[in-house]
Amino acid sequence: MLPHRYVSEMEDSHRWLDFPVRDGDIILSTRSKHGTTWTQMICALLVFQTPELPAPLPALSPWLDWTIEPEDEVFARLDAQGHRRFIKTHTPLDGIPFHPQARYIVVARHPLDAAVSLYHQGSNLIRERIAELTGEPVPEAKRGPRPELHDWLVGWTRSGNDPREAPDMLPGVMAHLGDAWRRRDEPNLLLVHYADLAADLEGEMRRIAAWLDIEVDEARWPELVEAASFSAMKSKADLTAPDPAGLFRSRAAFFRRGASGSAAELLTPEELAAYEQRVEAMAPRDLLAWLHRP
Repeated sequence: MLPHRYVSEMEDSHRWLDFPVRDGDIILSTRSKHGTTWTQMICALLVFQTPELPAPLPALSPWLDWTIEPEDEVFARLDAQGHRRFIKTHTPLDGIPFHPQARYIVVARHPLDAAVSLYHQGSNLIRERIAELTGEPVPEAKRGPRPELHDWLVGWTRSGNDPREAPDMLPGVMAHLGDAWRRRDEPNLLLVHYADLAADLEGEMRRIAAWLDIEVDEARWPELVEAASFSAMKSKADLTAPDPAGLFRSRAAFFRRGASGSAAELLTPEELAAYEQRVEAMAPRDLLAWLHRP
């Protein structure tokens, strides 16, 4: 049975059906604003073992489903890579072929924190530039003034969208993470939590390196960890931000930092309780405890 096809104004997951995956490829399956770029950077540093990367991060680790860039160009660039490849996708695992000899990393984040970051990213996107590249007009829902953050976040927690039609809304986020959680015992799947990266970056980088069977000389660790820090990545936003087509008003603004769990403070106690009741119906308790821990 073919994987489910996820299609949006800028992505098509069925590109994966034609892509020749290599043994050892690292495939990063994340929802938007869950730590995608951070994990790409960590993989780049582990693969090349130097902060001086040979090319901008989006070129080294392209978003394979992104239809703005022609498929043949993306495939050709990846085919020319002789190093171990690490490839970005926002497609859930049920939308991409699962190869036994590839490695899959799914990054999770407190859903409310990710939603707040998604809201701010929406303000940073140049919708007219997206329309120019896709040949489609700016959607009606994305025209005009945006609602205030609190009102938008409450609407996000109450959204009833089909997870496969709107994967960045709450049902889609929980479906993506829930599927990965059910597969977490697969030997070629690793779950990473954004909060763990923030709390112990070196420890998480070492854990990821060990799982990928990548050996790093002890003397190299300090500079690699520093290069993966939030401040270092933001200082090199022109090389690290996922913006090869000029869609952002500010690449530095892409790196917006919020403390884990802080988004919940934007909701009233009643609104937060309603959110918690909704997600309890969407995911098992052990996943929710893992997602929402400090």
